[in-house]
Formats: sequence, structure tokens, C-alpha cells
Amino acid sequence: MTSLPRRVKSEAKAPTSEADELPSFLNLSSESEEEEEEWEPKSKTAKRPGLPKKNEAKPKKIAAPRSGMAGKKVKKIAVKKEMDISLPIAPAGDNMVQLQKPKEENVGSKLNALKQMPVLPKKPQVSPFQGMNVKSLEGDEKPSTSAPVVENQVKHEKPEEDFAFDEPPLKKMKSATSPEGKPVKSLGCNKVKEEFEMNWDIVQVLSDRTNVEPWVCANLIRLFKEENTIPFIVRYRKELINNLEADALREVQQTLEELRTVAKKTHTMIQKLKKEGKLSGCLFTSLLNCRTLEELDHVTTPYKTGSKGTKAQRAKQLGLEPAALSLLQSPMELNLFSYIRPNIKGLANIQEVEAGVQHILADIFAKDKDTLDFIRRLCQQRYICIQSALAKVSSKNSNEKDIDKFQLYHEFSCNIKNIQHHQILAINRGENLKILTVKVNIPDGVKNEFCWWCVNERWRPKQFLKPELMRILRNSVEDAYRRLIYPLLCREFRSKLTSDAEKESVMMFGRNLRQLLLTSPVRGRTLMGVDPGYKHGCKLAIISPTSQILHTDIVYLHSGQGFREAEKIKRLLLQFSCSTVVIGNGTACRETEAYFADLIMKKYFAPLDVVYCIVSEAGASIYSVSPEASKEMPDLDPNLRSAVSIARRVQDPLAELVKIEPKHIGVGMYQHDVSQTLLKATLDSVVEECVSFVGVDINICSEILLRHIAGLNATRARNIIEWREKNGPFINREQLKEVKGLGPKTFQQCAGFIRFNQDYIKTFCSNKKTQLGSHALFAKARTQLTNEKQGKKKSKPTPSASYLPNPLDQTCIHPESYSIAMRFLSFIGGNTNEIGKSDMQQKVNAVIQKEGLEGTAKRLNTTVHTLQLIIDGLTQPEGFDIRTDFDKPDFKRSIVCFEDLSVGAVLTGKVENATPFGVFVDIGVGKAGLIPVRNITEAKLSKVKKRRSLGLGPGERVEVKVLNVDIPRLRITLDLIRVL
Repeated sequence: MTSLPRRVKSEAKAPTSEADELPSFLNLSSESEEEEEEWEPKSKTAKRPGLPKKNEAKPKKIAAPRSGMAGKKVKKIAVKKEMDISLPIAPAGDNMVQLQKPKEENVGSKLNALKQMPVLPKKPQVSPFQGMNVKSLEGDEKPSTSAPVVENQVKHEKPEEDFAFDEPPLKKMKSATSPEGKPVKSLGCNKVKEEFEMNWDIVQVLSDRTNVEPWVCANLIRLFKEENTIPFIVRYRKELINNLEADALREVQQTLEELRTVAKKTHTMIQKLKKEGKLSGCLFTSLLNCRTLEELDHVTTPYKTGSKGTKAQRAKQLGLEPAALSLLQSPMELNLFSYIRPNIKGLANIQEVEAGVQHILADIFAKDKDTLDFIRRLCQQRYICIQSALAKVSSKNSNEKDIDKFQLYHEFSCNIKNIQHHQILAINRGENLKILTVKVNIPDGVKNEFCWWCVNERWRPKQFLKPELMRILRNSVEDAYRRLIYPLLCREFRSKLTSDAEKESVMMFGRNLRQLLLTSPVRGRTLMGVDPGYKHGCKLAIISPTSQILHTDIVYLHSGQGFREAEKIKRLLLQFSCSTVVIGNGTACRETEAYFADLIMKKYFAPLDVVYCIVSEAGASIYSVSPEASKEMPDLDPNLRSAVSIARRVQDPLAELVKIEPKHIGVGMYQHDVSQTLLKATLDSVVEECVSFVGVDINICSEILLRHIAGLNATRARNIIEWREKNGPFINREQLKEVKGLGPKTFQQCAGFIRFNQDYIKTFCSNKKTQLGSHALFAKARTQLTNEKQGKKKSKPTPSASYLPNPLDQTCIHPESYSIAMRFLSFIGGNTNEIGKSDMQQKVNAVIQKEGLEGTAKRLNTTVHTLQLIIDGLTQPEGFDIRTDFDKPDFKRSIVCFEDLSVGAVLTGKVENATPFGVFVDIGVGKAGLIPVRNITEAKLSKVKKRRSLGLGPGERVEVKVLNVDIPRLRITLDLIRVL
């Protein structure tokens, strides 16, 4: 897995929210009889939409065959403009070019001149494709990308029927507007037809909020609609997404889901209001303009069922709306005394009439789009701060210890532009616990300028206004700001700050989880796992280099029997030639570590050179009593299962940690305060990304690991395991199509991430050739007999001995690119037997140095991204593991005590967790030290290792200097010297 460039994140992020449940600060009425209440988050955070679900409505495709269906003829059809679902890609050589729409009116005028133009453009052009018949002007031009493999044969590519994604920028589009095949960008290619149409373009809004180019957003919307997974898109569709990384794709996917939630709720509200007869033209337009759930709630609150009505609505029921409109349109004709009705409440005197008119005008002002846009722009230019203070009742009702935790926020004030994400989450938690009170402070200057603008600019009467009417207008503006607009702005600010903080917390959790899952495995060692404990003893488990359980036992190290138990431990270590001890970091960890360190220093285990390491046991207890653990280790006591899990976390962290629910691994921040739906969706996606990029050997991997491969789930993974148990090992990737539930789309998503050990397969084929052949003949005859009885019922093809091992199956090259890979091998004079060897590397280097990467890609009619992936697959050594570039556990022989620390001491340690405010480092004293974020600078980070961001992740080894030791509070402050 190559490291991808860091994308600059936009500051403007959309607030996430569940379709049916809103946070409490959104449920507040926009208008009320009394003053608006302060923003107050619920103790339980509202759910937010996660990643798109599988059962979303699929878009209609025009003549676009799915993978595995390419054998069928594709008829040429005229493509209607409104059905255009083409996917634009960036021009070659300039990944950051913004997609530009050609002017529609110029196309027709240049049509005749087009026929006389040269067929090849001088500049690379964006090529829209899929859903349109793409035809090259040159009859002998080969398609740009490989075709999907169908029914054991590589499809022979045809220029006029090439609908694959990896096309080069130079392609000709034959359409109604360009019949000669002018190389153009598809007209309206950024327009994506959504199920619920709004007054804003979803592509443009998505681009603005995520800071991703519009053409990339349009591509991603279509790719997600076609149920492509993030790992597949990141690895095999790079040219369509401008080489974005997985984190950026997840952000786009989540923001897209939020926008669709807003659109869906808006149309649901429109239908409801229409049915109730409350929908006016103005309200309809206001609803379609809503881009966030806050705006939608602001517009729809007065019309919700059960509402007693706002002050403005009651004034309208009294017939004062004509008077309010007349004040703005024709004030010379307005006579408020004519509306007085002494016997009617609300019209009894001139003061009540004026109040009613004022309420209607305030309602008009507060719902006007231009007015709200102006006040929002004004707030962006001013100093808006969020303030927190100790609640008056907290000292009576709350625990003294809890109050001390929020000591930093007892008198806290910060600009909303500068406040940190962890500060927002801390303030929200304190407010939920009734320890803090929080408010947003907007300066009076904003109110004064806003009121002047409304009276003199936006709502200036068309005629001369009498002093008493001018007074009503000014009062209406001030009332609109104080009662309606100011509470709305406070809710919007709090909502956006909370939403951004939650997203950053989830993203940080995801980054930490990725770093932990990709920890380099410790191969070829026999390990002793130790789950420490006091009363119930320390649980031991010895596992072989292949993760088989060799021995389990319990020793009581901390109950006065330590010396006697040392003999047992030494005997076990010598018996199984085990020189590595893995200790869990739970209860009694420090005592157990000191016990082993003391024995090692005395060379008690000689002749073995024993080392130990500390590993997180987060989630081990939960896993030990889970159904998966019971199925995997049915005869083992649950207490001993945790020791096995601890040892395996060092041997193969990825294979072991995927068995545990990600949120129990414990590398996050405020994980219980954020949306659990968003958290689960993000962490599951990170696990899928890691497992897919590492790859799995289909013939030896577990069902639990297999279900995390892109495109697969628990059912499909179980079907693969059952097929393997019934028919023997898989020979090549094509056999996956025989598994029940693995259609063309699933095969496309998962095939590139599944590996085949060629030595194992060749041995199996040579030993079982005769048996496989007889089994295939018998199965074929049985299938034919069954089909004759049942009629022409379609069924999966039977396992056949005709499948042959394909050396490309051990690489990261996707089957759809096999034809290009073979052409490249022919071009460099290589063969499949040289894959992963030094000879292959030399031949590739020679050709690339001579032709260049772009020149070679052009010669092979493919993209640079696809060619680079093919080169990586051919040159990576057999058994290549991307995790070898990541950090290994830190093995130790001695121990340092907390009291031994002194200011200025230089130590080495391993990063335990990363947060926005700093990094926690385990320096071997039982308490992690904190490197504040201000001490982590780019100059101190490794230049060799490419990073996703300016920060450290779990598992990295660092050299630090002690800045401060606070023994009473058990806090250690560190400074980063360098990354090891």
C-alpha cells in the first residue's frame, strides 16, 4: 500500500444528524412566548447517519455492462443528455486541474468546424465514459484499461465496447452534440440526478463542504451509488478520485449522506404540509433552500403538529397580516386604528395591534434568506466567543472530584474560530453533567449594524414612514434579532462546533485504529502470553509460530509463591524454546512486569535470552466470552482465552484485533460522547480498509478475517469457507465466482484483495490432479441430471479441474487489469515466473528509465495509476506485507519506576494513544506521559516515513525528554526529541 498525499481539509463541515431524531438544541422552537432557551445538549448524543447502506436505490445504467457480463453484446444507442451518467477524470499530468464545463451554446456553433479539425487534440482532455458508447477515432487503437475476466477467459477488448473505469484522458466522445467524436468533457457531467431534488446542486455543496474538486465529487457519488467499496475505489479507481486517500473518501461519503438526509426530510415535510393545506409558494421555496437540519428546523417549527402557534401566527389569525405588509409596501395608506376591536383579545387597543404587527414583521425578517445570510456573514467578520462557567448548583449536587476535572473550564472563554475540538467535547460533557453553564457571546456591535442594515437597506419602506410606524419597524427588527435570530445563530454555532469536534474525534479514533491494526507482526517466534492478576493468578498461554496453542496454565506470582512459580515458568520456557513473554497491561501489570524483569536481570532463564513486551489487553476479556472465541477455543476456559489473545496480538495484530469490536480497543477520545452510529461506521470502514490492503490468503484465513474484505460480509465469508471445506483449496481467483452469493459486483470488489500461495497450490494440484478430475466429471454429470429434471434452471458452474494456477493471483493486480499486465510483461521481455524476483525489478527499471512511466502507460493505452499498480504487483517479493514498514512491539529486559524519573532524563517509549491535544507515550513506568501537541513539530518527525498528517500514531517508537513530573497527580510531561 503506497502512502497517499495528504489532502487539505476544509474548515466548513456539515453537521451530522439522524433522520428521525434531532439533538435537543435543534428541537427548541424557533419562536416562543418567552425568551429562547439556551442550547443544551442531551446526555445521549443523537444518532447520525453512517455510511451508505447496501439497499439504496441503484441508478439506471445505459449500456454499461457490469463486471462479469461483458460477454454480452452492447447495442449502440443514442444517449439522452438527461441520462448522462458519465464519470469525468482529471487530465493526465495535472491531477489538480479543476473540472471545467464547456459552454453549451458554443457546442452547436462549432459543430461544422469540428469536422475539419485534426482528430488528435494537442492538449489532454477529460474523458467522460460509462453509460455512453466510447469509440476511438483510430480503428486500431486499443482500449485504455483491462476488461473484466468472464468465465475463465480474458475478454478481448473492443474500443467501441469499453466501459471500464481506468480509461486515459485522451478519449473521444461520440454524442448528439459532438457526432464526430470531439474530445470533450461531458456537458453537465457534474450534474447528478438525486432522488430528492433541491434548489441547490448536491455536487457543488459537497465540494464546498469537503474541499474536494466538483468532478471528483460527481465521480464519487456515482461510484458509491454503484456500491463500490472504499478500499476498491482507493486502490483501483485512483484516476477518478484524484488520488484521494481513504479518510477523505469517508468524509465525502458521510457528508453526502448528511445532505441526502436533509433532502429527504425536506421532501417529507413538504408532503406533510401539502396534505395539511399549509404549504404556500414562499414556504415551498424556503424549504427547498434549506441545506442543513438547523435551517430546516427553523423554517418548519411553526408548522409542526401540536404547536400552539407562534406569536406571528396568532397575529395573522387576528387579521393583522395585511397591516404588516402595508407598512412595508404602502405605509401612507396604513391606519392601525381601524384594526382595533375592543372585545377581541389582541386587538383591544392600539398597543396590542402594534405588538401584533411587530410580531408578524419579526417573523418575516427572521425567515428571509438574504437577512440570514447577511447576519451570518457579519458574524464571520466579528469576534464571536464561547464561554463556560461553573454552574451555581453544581457545587451542591456534583462530586468534588468531577468538578476538579473541569477546572480548566470554570472561567473559560475562547473565539469559536480558534477553539480546539477536545475543548468543545469537554465543555459539552461538563454541561451534560450540570457542572458547567455554556453560552455563545455575540457582541452588541453585530446587533447594531444588523438593525441599521435592515431598516435602511433590506427592509426600507418604499414610501415615507411616519415616526410612530418607523418606531414599529425598528422594534420589529430588534425583536426579530433578540427573540428569533440570536437563538438561531447560537444553535448553529454550537451545532457546527459539536459536529466538527465529533467528526475529528471519530477520525482520530480511525487513524489510531489503523496504526494499531497495521502494527508489524512478529513472525517465527514461540510466544508466552500472560494475563496478569492478583487473587485469581496470572493466566499463561504458549503459542507456536503458527498460532497453535501449545500449553496453558495459571501461576500465582503475587501471593507469596513467586519463587516456586518461577521454576514452573522456567521449565515451560525451556520445554517450548520460548524466549519472548507478552504481558497484558491490565490489573497487576506493573507487578508482573517487575517480576519478569527481575528474573531476566538475574539471568534466571539462562541459556535462554528472554525478553518481554507490554501489549494492550483492551477488549480481550470481552472477546474471551464471545461466541467467536467459544467456537475457536471450545475446550478452553474463558480466563485462559484472554492469555491466548494477548500473545496473538503480538504475533499477528490484524488477525487478532479484527475479532474484537473496534470501539473496545480503546485508542479514541471522548468515544462515548460522539455519535455511536458514525463511530461504528467509520471504525468498521477502517478495519475493512486495513484487512483489504494487507490482503488475505483465501486458503488459510479465518472466516472472521475474511468477512472484513471489501465486498464481503459474514454470509459470503461463510459460503467461501464452506466451499473450501467441500471442494478443497481455491486454485485461482476465477473460482470465487462459483461460490454462492458472489456475483459479478462482489467479485469485482473483493478479487484484488484475495491472495493465493502459489507453492501451496502447485503442490496441491500435483498431488490431487486425478482426484480433482474424477470429482469434476461426477459433479458435472450430477448437475446435468438435476437440470434435466428441474428444467432450464440456472445454477453456479461446478468445480472443475480445468482451473489452472495464475501467478498474477498472488499480486495486488486486479483481474480486470490482467491483460494489461501480460502486455507489459511482453513489452519488458519478462514472464510470470519472474514475479517478485530481482530479475523482474531490473527489467522494469530498464524500461521505465528508457520510456518513462507516462510514456510506457501511453504505449500500453492505460493510465499511469494502473501501470504503477501493475509494476508494484510484479516487483513486490513473494509474501510481501505492507505492515513491515510499520513499528514492531518494544521488547525490554529492565524496568524504570515512577519515582526514578527526573526532569531532563532522556528515555525511549512507544506511543499508546494520540489525541488532538497531544500524544500519550508509554515510557515503562506504569503511567503514560504526555507530549503536548505544541512540542510535536515537523522538524522532529521522521523524514523517511511518509505521514498522513503532522502527528504520531499508536505503536511508533520515540525518544523523549522529561519536562515535568507531578507525583501527586501522577502526571508526566514530555518533550519529543525524535522518532526512532
